[in-house]
Amino acid sequence: MGGGALILVFAYGMFIYMGLEGWGALDSFYQTVITLSTVGFEEVYDLSPQAKFHTSMLILAGVGSFAYIVGSFTQILVEGQLRSLWEKRRMQRFIDALEDHFIVCGYGRIGSVVAKELHREGYGVVVIDNAPEVLDELEQSDLLFIAGDATSDQILLRAGLKRARAIIAALDADAENVYVTLTSKQMVPKLLVIARAANEQSIQKLEYAGADRVLTPHVLGGMRMAQLVLRPTVTDFLDLAMQGKHIDLQMEELEISPGSWLVGKDMLHSEIRPRFNLIVIAIQKPDGSMIFNPQSDTVIEVRDTLVVVGNRNDLDALEEITTASHTLDAS
Repeated sequence: MGGGALILVFAYGMFIYMGLEGWGALDSFYQTVITLSTVGFEEVYDLSPQAKFHTSMLILAGVGSFAYIVGSFTQILVEGQLRSLWEKRRMQRFIDALEDHFIVCGYGRIGSVVAKELHREGYGVVVIDNAPEVLDELEQSDLLFIAGDATSDQILLRAGLKRARAIIAALDADAENVYVTLTSKQMVPKLLVIARAANEQSIQKLEYAGADRVLTPHVLGGMRMAQLVLRPTVTDFLDLAMQGKHIDLQMEELEISPGSWLVGKDMLHSEIRPRFNLIVIAIQKPDGSMIFNPQSDTVIEVRDTLVVVGNRNDLDALEEITTASHTLDAS
């Protein structure tokens, strides 16, 4: 609209000097330009009183058109900035409300898969990245994110580091992942830190920095390909159970809380199999030791982690028993 008005004003100027004064096209064009631009050059020729009046109107119209165009662009710019600021504050409010969530540093090939999978599982996720193309992609997603440097203490705190369940350092550079690990462990010593290592030489450095688990994507990919060749059925089974896409077959880990009815019960009297139709394939003790295929006399203790396979609804029902002091009704 502003551009159209400016064209009309320019045409009006050409009409003044060509139509009323009888000037040539070039002189008329030049006079119109210097008039609209208000540079203060002298007129090409002396103007008649009628032309002076119209030139005055031309100046007012030109200044008005320019002011309108500048105002429109300013409005668009300000509205865009305000909208962006409002969106950032709105997203920060959602992040501030999160607890026991996951922070993913880096939304590259690894980080994007991690963030999407955690989000698909229903967990709270906050992504940290500062690459413009990544931020454009995140704006189109349902994920919460912060535009910034993941190695910054303030950015990590804004992501809710002190309330988080775990942080995944999935940045492209191993040095940055080491820094994220060091910073996270320094601020929250008990926080679970999972780190990505691009090179096997960086694994030890990340472990020294405090990472609880260090994964090397190309090693994991190679091992998975080998398992697909050697044990394809087992691999398919684990994929089916771990990905949670099949409601009748899912694998879950459930930690036994201090108030759980299961504390002190052996596997036989826990009634997990007959009551919930679930299979306990392993129990991890608090010290990290693992009991595979626990026998009927294996006792369930506080902070044990049960690795269970079964139906999603049955798993949810068992989780209520593991996390609270529910008792089983007599059948």
